[in-house]
Amino acid sequence: MEAAINKVELRNLQVEDYLELKKSMMESYEGMEDSYWIKDEIEALLATFPEGQLVVLVDDIVVGSALSLIVDERQAMSAHTYESITGNSTFSTHNPDGDVLYGIDVFIHPKYRGLRLGRRLYDARKEICEQLNLKSIVFAGRIPNYLKFSKELTPKQYLDKVRAKEIHDPVMSFQLSNDFHVVRLMRNYLEGDKDSKEYAVLLEWNNIFYEKTQQLINTKKSVVRLGLIQWQMRLLNDLEEFFDQAEFFINAVADYESDFAMFPELFTAPLMADYNHLSEAEAIRELARFTDAIRKKFQEFAISYNINIITGSMPYMIDGTLYNVGFLCKRDGTYEMYSKIHITPNEVHYWGMQGGSKIQTFDTDCGKIGIIICYDVEFPELSRLLADQGMDILFVPFLTDTQNGYTRVRSCAQARAIENECYVAIAGCVGNLPKVNNMDIQFAQAAVFTPSDFAFPTNGIKAEATPNTEMTLIVDVDVNLLKELHEHGSVQIKKDRRTDLYETKKLK
Repeated sequence: MEAAINKVELRNLQVEDYLELKKSMMESYEGMEDSYWIKDEIEALLATFPEGQLVVLVDDIVVGSALSLIVDERQAMSAHTYESITGNSTFSTHNPDGDVLYGIDVFIHPKYRGLRLGRRLYDARKEICEQLNLKSIVFAGRIPNYLKFSKELTPKQYLDKVRAKEIHDPVMSFQLSNDFHVVRLMRNYLEGDKDSKEYAVLLEWNNIFYEKTQQLINTKKSVVRLGLIQWQMRLLNDLEEFFDQAEFFINAVADYESDFAMFPELFTAPLMADYNHLSEAEAIRELARFTDAIRKKFQEFAISYNINIITGSMPYMIDGTLYNVGFLCKRDGTYEMYSKIHITPNEVHYWGMQGGSKIQTFDTDCGKIGIIICYDVEFPELSRLLADQGMDILFVPFLTDTQNGYTRVRSCAQARAIENECYVAIAGCVGNLPKVNNMDIQFAQAAVFTPSDFAFPTNGIKAEATPNTEMTLIVDVDVNLLKELHEHGSVQIKKDRRTDLYETKKLK
């Protein structure tokens, strides 16, 4: 491009653009029969779907365009020809209630190629797809360089070499670089396309923000507010005093319209003070007697304060075996139980605890979450299994007595956020319990960690509490940023795993 450019504009196509549009099309498709749309066809297209027709102008001259229809996914994905998908250029196939944006044309004038104007058109098409809540963009791309290789390569072999960047195809190479993926090869797509031997490649770009149904209420939130409770260990007279303290914090985070309240691991330990004359193993089994009552009360709190409560953890007896469990008490009144999978040597030695065996995510009105307890976060395979199930937020209630123990939990939690492209929230207990054996001192700093990319804090820390101080931490996290990261991040860790070489899977 030798001449200076003063202005580039991208906008919707207008009827008045027709003569310039025709001229640019003729230059772009030189050598092809019927290389341009007639004016009646453009007028019909604009009358049918004006918002789907785009042009790019350089110094007020039309130099490129992208034309589209809306069709049903089934129609777009089935075998078809260019004539059938456009209704023989009548555009009768356009369905305003369809779920796919189908590209029927895109071009850039030869003089203006190399300026990434085609990318502008494709980015605008993607915006249309997202704004109209369509499932995907689909079109059949020509393979104009195939004629040069048709004697030595089948269309599939040619496509494989283009994908491997061994051959450059001016259409296909561009589409693949724009996040389109190949669906299938199509025969006899465009009559008269000699350069492509009338082959085309059906391509698709998925809209990660697509919502199957539009709802006015009970929609899943994209921005979720977390309320983390950094719980002070203090001696309590009875269960009612414990409930009063817990309700105070639930009320506090609910007043800020938090979607979740999370308590730490074993925050019920102050109730063991009355049993300190017993052995550690006997005392914690006495504490386990409170667990059902605590779960029921927290269910009531969840309903009353319209908040999902993660109850940290507490000891629980099942068929004579002691487990470390917690409950997700949902604001709809239901609850689900989770258990600590990996038990520390201390828990085994003093209490005789055993690890649970159920690995699962939980569906909530704010999306899919995972909950693991303290030591579990130091085993990356566990969080990876939850991420594979679609987890967006990982909650980690913990209890650590020393700063080095806390550092393990914190560092591993931050690693889990990066490698699983999710948010990780941690909350622990602070203070001391001089009258409860094996629970003497605590160290904690609640925090929310993020993946490491441009849409997130540069240090991967969304927010953190003051260390060793009783307080709450209220944090907003945007789940839509995770969707964008999965598809368009600087690196895409979940997508780029070499599952052809290794895998992580549950054994039962």
